[in-house]
Amino acid sequence: MSPIIETLPLIRYLIVWRINHPLVQPPDDLANALSTVLGTLIAERLPSAEAREWQKTRSAWEKAYGAADAAPEDAFALTAVPASPWPLDVVLYPYPLKSSYGEGEKLVWELKLCGASAEHGVFLEYLLPAFEAAAITTDSRWKVTNGLWGHFDIQAVYVARGLQWEPLVTDGKLDLNYRATPTQWAEERAFESPDWAFRRLTWVTPFDFAAPATALYLRLQQQKRESQKRRRHQQTKISDGDIPTLEGIVHALMRRLATLLPLKDATEEAVWALLPDEMQAPLWEAFNILQQVGQHRQHKLQAAPKGRWGRWVGWQTFATPTPAALIPYLELASILHVGNYTHFGCGTFTLQ
Repeated sequence: MSPIIETLPLIRYLIVWRINHPLVQPPDDLANALSTVLGTLIAERLPSAEAREWQKTRSAWEKAYGAADAAPEDAFALTAVPASPWPLDVVLYPYPLKSSYGEGEKLVWELKLCGASAEHGVFLEYLLPAFEAAAITTDSRWKVTNGLWGHFDIQAVYVARGLQWEPLVTDGKLDLNYRATPTQWAEERAFESPDWAFRRLTWVTPFDFAAPATALYLRLQQQKRESQKRRRHQQTKISDGDIPTLEGIVHALMRRLATLLPLKDATEEAVWALLPDEMQAPLWEAFNILQQVGQHRQHKLQAAPKGRWGRWVGWQTFATPTPAALIPYLELASILHVGNYTHFGCGTFTLQ
């Protein structure tokens, strides 16, 4: 995997916000709220030319996903739908939340700048000022009883270097001398097969591996059902064909990498071509073994909570231990997030 890791740009930031209000109840879908509020604050503070790019991207996104009453065929008629409402490849990944926070408690989430967006200057120029504005805002657009916005301080920000987190902001003070690089996330990470076996995969966030046009169609159908208060007709049981396979997750990783690596052709095939034959052979052998013996033993995959991005969430177990050759690639997939809606943190998992 080294040809991939050595050229994969990624910067991971761990964000710690300290609540400064007696009671704060975060939005049910914090990733979506982060995208809307921070994205709006960023766009409103940019020069006109840059602001138009942000507004154009969000407008196209809202046109595609905001029409709950759209006819089914409209989803396929829409073209040039962006991968996210931001013109940056950013993952907004809230850690498990409580329903309410008291003064002094910490709300923690992770922000990942990926691919061409993996520049420390992007964080300093766009993200950090948006955090500061969101921390003190009194804007009526986001004002709700016991809301998060305007009720926190930026306690700390850390940057991943391998398996460690290094301080960038401490007690609200920015280290101006710190320079995060797009490759430090992988330092001293072996990405090797461990000595123990894995049989259980738990989706920490919802996933959706449908083709983009199909994903858009399904999302519009879900919105239409919810707007008509007929959620009882929504598909709540996953079909066998939608249950992820280990091979399918690795292929989803390759499609994700195609958008992040500096490649002439942004295709899955181009990513595979980076791997020499001796690295590919164990993967294809593992795929063949899994196809022969079968994979799934049992699962508890259910529909994602109402209004969330992604379709399914839960856990699945496998009939045989995960082939060792696949584990480094699964580890990378869990870091990058795979499938649709990675902007909202979708498509990450743990192995046990």
